[in-house]
Amino acid sequence: MDFQLILSDVDSTLIEQEVIDLLGEFSGNGATVADITARAMAGELDFKSALKQRVQLLAGQDSSILQEVTKRITLSPGAFELKEYCRNHGIRFGAVTGGFLQVLMKLEYFQDLDYLAGNSLEIEDGVLTGRVLEPIIDREAKADHLRRFAITSGVDINKTIAIGDGANDLLMIQSAGLGVAFNAKPILRKVAQLSLEGNLKGLIQAISH
Repeated sequence: MDFQLILSDVDSTLIEQEVIDLLGEFSGNGATVADITARAMAGELDFKSALKQRVQLLAGQDSSILQEVTKRITLSPGAFELKEYCRNHGIRFGAVTGGFLQVLMKLEYFQDLDYLAGNSLEIEDGVLTGRVLEPIIDREAKADHLRRFAITSGVDINKTIAIGDGANDLLMIQSAGLGVAFNAKPILRKVAQLSLEGNLKGLIQAISH
């Protein structure tokens, strides 16, 4: 199959961290936030409710913590190579995240993608309010963004690849021509056509043959 478009999740997929967990650590609620994240990604909690619950714990934090968190973020092995492979082979490459654009846009990797969608934290007078701006990107929205990216790129949905790691990526994975689970929770590995561990370069090998 000649794939023409890739849309990837971000947290624990293109990057090694969960940004909301890092924000939780800075706010002094690290353990609580990380526990909710783990349960949401395993499919035990509704993502939208879980996100709102975690963001509420950030209320009152100075927005400068977004910059501090950015310094802690590392790309997943193979993320850079996958982006370069797409660029060199005319494959559209984008990301969609339940995480936060205010953090990702501080990272050079995400500043020149073909497509980027994510959630936004509400900030008033330089302080996090503890709210997320609507509309919130959940599993339905991720699948919608895949379709939107494909349509605006003039690409048949069957020639798309979606990559993710958790329950929030489920519908996107099922909607794509090739659904890829990366370091994924069991709920996602069950429905993905390809499961990868450790390095995203495995996807390059899978589609370049």
